[in-house]
Amino acid sequence: MRNGAAPDGFTPHLPAATYRLQLHRDFDFAAARRTLPYLKRLGVTDVYLSPIWTSTPGSTHGYDVTDHAQINPELGGLPGLRRLSARARELGLGLIVDFVPNHMGIQGGHNPYWEDVLRHGQASRYAHFFDISWQPLKRALEGRVLLPVLGDQYGRVLERGELQLERVGGVFTLRYWERALPMSPRSVAHVLAWVQEALPSGTDTATRAELASIRRSVDNLPRSTSGDLTDTDRVIRAQEVEVMTRRVQALAEASGAVRAALDATVRAVNADHARLDALVSEQNYRLAFWKVAAEEINYRRFFDINDLAALRMEDPRVFAWAHATLFELLREGLVQGVRLDHTDGLFDPAGYFQSLQAGAANALGLDPVAALRDGPLPLYVVAEKILEPGEVLPDAWAIHGTTGYDFLAQLNGVFVDGANEEEISAVYRRFTGDRSSYGEHLYRGKHLIQRVSLPGEVNVLAEHLERLAEADLHARDFTLSTLRAAIREVIASFPVYRTYIRADGAREPGDDAKIAHAIRDAKTQNRRAGAPLDPSVFDYLHAVLTLKAPDAGTQEAYADFTLKFQQLTGPVTAKGAEDTAFYRYARLLSLNEVGGDPALFGTPLRTFHAAAAARAAHWPQAMLAGSTHDTKRGEDTRARISVLSEIPQTWAAYLSRWSPLIRSLETELDLGRAPTTADAFVLLQNALGAYPLDGRTEDFADRLSAYMLKAAREAKLRTSWAAPDSDYEEALDALVRGLIGNDTFMDSLRELHGRISPYGAQNGLSAALVRLSAPGVPDTYQGSEGWNQSLVDPDNRRPVDYGALNRTLGRLERGAGPALAGRLLDTFGDGSVKVLVTWAALKARADHPELFRHGSYHALEAGRHVVAFRREHAGQLAVTVAPRLTLTLTREQRPWATAEAWGNRQITLPAGTYTNALTGETLRVRAARTPLAKVLENFPLALLIRQ
Repeated sequence: MRNGAAPDGFTPHLPAATYRLQLHRDFDFAAARRTLPYLKRLGVTDVYLSPIWTSTPGSTHGYDVTDHAQINPELGGLPGLRRLSARARELGLGLIVDFVPNHMGIQGGHNPYWEDVLRHGQASRYAHFFDISWQPLKRALEGRVLLPVLGDQYGRVLERGELQLERVGGVFTLRYWERALPMSPRSVAHVLAWVQEALPSGTDTATRAELASIRRSVDNLPRSTSGDLTDTDRVIRAQEVEVMTRRVQALAEASGAVRAALDATVRAVNADHARLDALVSEQNYRLAFWKVAAEEINYRRFFDINDLAALRMEDPRVFAWAHATLFELLREGLVQGVRLDHTDGLFDPAGYFQSLQAGAANALGLDPVAALRDGPLPLYVVAEKILEPGEVLPDAWAIHGTTGYDFLAQLNGVFVDGANEEEISAVYRRFTGDRSSYGEHLYRGKHLIQRVSLPGEVNVLAEHLERLAEADLHARDFTLSTLRAAIREVIASFPVYRTYIRADGAREPGDDAKIAHAIRDAKTQNRRAGAPLDPSVFDYLHAVLTLKAPDAGTQEAYADFTLKFQQLTGPVTAKGAEDTAFYRYARLLSLNEVGGDPALFGTPLRTFHAAAAARAAHWPQAMLAGSTHDTKRGEDTRARISVLSEIPQTWAAYLSRWSPLIRSLETELDLGRAPTTADAFVLLQNALGAYPLDGRTEDFADRLSAYMLKAAREAKLRTSWAAPDSDYEEALDALVRGLIGNDTFMDSLRELHGRISPYGAQNGLSAALVRLSAPGVPDTYQGSEGWNQSLVDPDNRRPVDYGALNRTLGRLERGAGPALAGRLLDTFGDGSVKVLVTWAALKARADHPELFRHGSYHALEAGRHVVAFRREHAGQLAVTVAPRLTLTLTREQRPWATAEAWGNRQITLPAGTYTNALTGETLRVRAARTPLAKVLENFPLALLIRQ
């Protein structure tokens, strides 16, 4: 990120605190507009919206964008966005929008660009939009795109009559249930030939001539298998096809004989499987059973989701089209910042960020070259980027930082007691029998994903590499299967999500070392497996990935392969870790979070402070996340589960108490007992973490059952999304309902919950305070200003009761002070105390904007039970004091870390008179070492602002 002098008259918009809203048709722009006065009073500066672009009808998340050029009509369209923006501007709030550059939704015929590709193939005006391999190894797919939309094998679908020719006006489609698939013009011409044969003998000559003319017009079209047409040719082709369609419709409307022949032909084709099959084979797509996609897919997807097709955003034409509306919104002042989804999927993220900022500069009336060279970045941009522990964000990227998963993982680990790692590990091993490390689960998960979810993408890479090897005397003997196996092994061994080598050979510091690490580990794994691959194949792949080519022409070819390879390592890692290993390795589930590494049992304070100081120095505008729409658990669910790290013996005792009941609820299936002890262990942690603080459990069993179904399918051990095992899933549901419906178990669960929930709440309050006062831009996920005891989506996207939150905030505004803060601890279950901490901390940020935006970061010494730091800027000073591991601190004798809990422990504070922004209390500090009992006398955390 760059900081510099802004051009005269221009000040880039920088948020100080954001609030994420999930938009959908039941919570649209109008609903968001109604929340704005509350959010303004809460203290945020910017509202951060989920994707606003037209998406698949009924989408609950908006990441399946079907048209980047249009604002989603289900949300209120552009008029609704304008009203939302106008109200935000009245209140002094900015709008940050979530943009999806990597992919589009293609489900159900709702994406006009994809439909055009299906109709026209490589001759489509939009063929260059999508990352399609038009010349795959499989001959049947040459010049075609695999379309895995069938619910069964193609022959069975055809025989059952589920696939039908259909006509509406002059448009012919292949109907498969609710999906109307476009037909190639050439196949339509064949249908019209059959229609001509079906015309009565007395049909007039003019009608016959017109029908023949329409058929002949197809022969003059540029062929759909031609990928080198000019843009003009493509437009003319599309226009001619539209004319053809209108001519067919006009002819049908004018001639009863034609109409009857059309209908008769449709009936005849649908009754003749051979003719229908012949029509299907003439399409620019190959219809296939959805399970075929994994092996044969020839378009890049978002992860393994067939309905999300990847875009070629590296093409300037695609970039210009996709961002035109976004830049217009910036030009109008309707939005002020952008969050970017899944940028690791892009061909060249660094180049994309530069193009985005240049386009934004142009939209804002700035000189793009000067803006990128000299001044601060014109547009506030954060990117969804998962950083592995120790990995740093490339300093030259034209963004303001990440969306905050790195911070989330660092802070999350602070509340885990690393001293008890061995004991907690032993508890886990005894209960589940799992002796594998997380690293082993991850390695197996990445191999599994490449084998069952993304083999098509791996195959495309392997075919690409084979073409390179064929031109190399020293590599031409490597077979396709050998190259494929080497690619899989290197990806499984990759230490980060991806590297960032560019087409010109430029790379980020450390990229070569990361590739070397992967090659070295891949060779080691190969030796462990008995060396099925010649080590030289890894050396060859190493040379290609680091662009060590014998000549310039070969280097360009190496670069093309490497950039595509980099697009695959991220999805494999994400699916192998977050969507597989996270659900298999369950030692302490609070650590199984996006951005985290479950192998790291907690974050040492020195590590957290070092990361915060680095963020202050290099990425002061990066987002700080606590919960998101994608987190595996809500922040307060994690906070409570983390308390288990302080009580391994107690945790083991409760597990022993519950084991007999769990065994009695198991079922014997062909593949063994169900559910597994590993799934039971996952269930118990989540039941404890998500148990409602208000004690209302009406829907608790349903929520847990839905969660466990998803968890078991993601683990892919006894059931999966691709191959559901209904018997196992029924056994899992029976376990959930058997436990939740058992009074003895629930009494015991409530007993343990009652013991640890105050300490979990303390963790949650401390984490919120640190997030709201640390360097960066704190984001509050919808509803998380109160307790967030949610599980993974869709549980974390349930409606938020803003009326209740608004009333709570009103009570706090009317009665703020030390007495109120203390009373809120007594009723902490209603969440008001967390609303207080959020509101008060945000108010402090608003009162001291420069301090929290530019303040330096210094760790304060206060012992192992406190996260403490000070922020300083221009004579202003703020101190954060946030307790941790308080069950251990209090020996479970006090619910809150106040007063006597601290004994003679002290904190180092600069002299001065402070106001605790959370309570309004005054603290006078004369000596450097101040008793924590004094700082936290009446309230278990403090945000001290020096007067």
